[in-house]
Amino acid sequence: MIEKDGGYSFATRGYSGSHKWLIPSVERILFGLRLGAKQRRIFDLGCGNGAVAAHLSRLGYEVHGVDTSEEGIAIAKEDHPDIDLHQRSVYEPLALDFGQFPVVLSLEVIEHLYYPRKLCSTALDLLEPGGTLILSTPYHAYLKNLALALTGRLDSHFTALWDHGHIKFFSPRTLEKLLREAGFANISFRRVGRIPPFAKSMIAVAGKQG
Repeated sequence: MIEKDGGYSFATRGYSGSHKWLIPSVERILFGLRLGAKQRRIFDLGCGNGAVAAHLSRLGYEVHGVDTSEEGIAIAKEDHPDIDLHQRSVYEPLALDFGQFPVVLSLEVIEHLYYPRKLCSTALDLLEPGGTLILSTPYHAYLKNLALALTGRLDSHFTALWDHGHIKFFSPRTLEKLLREAGFANISFRRVGRIPPFAKSMIAVAGKQG
């Protein structure tokens, strides 16, 4: 995505830059869940232009999703009319309209939200008992933050000049605390993009108790 008039415009109709390191890991996580034929249903919470939803659909998953971006959903509906994607907010009670799913996916969304706890509670409501949340966000921890400081990149990385940009910066510890507060259990992390101490993103895998 690129900034446009204080909001977002999608620079391409396909994948974003982060997808090249996120999608292979998401595929491996999904494979490891050993979902049965009737369980291959995913809710994409923050689906953007539908590129990831379309990719997962081609792999045989039934995908539903929402995003707040009017432009993103317009692209998604034009390019992927067979996928159930809607312009809605993570702050809405989505489970009332869409039901529950074995898997909820949310890639690089939570760092943009003023109320990240609401995304977690919405995701929990959307999950079936025993279901799995797969959530990614940029990785932050001591060594990476130190490297940013030593290389003079703090201003560009933690920029205050990107309207509607990243406003929450999580470490594994703070994200785990947020997920546990919401009621998730069995939380694990994978770091992706670059070597682990300087990873670009982290993926949290968290379960809803049955």
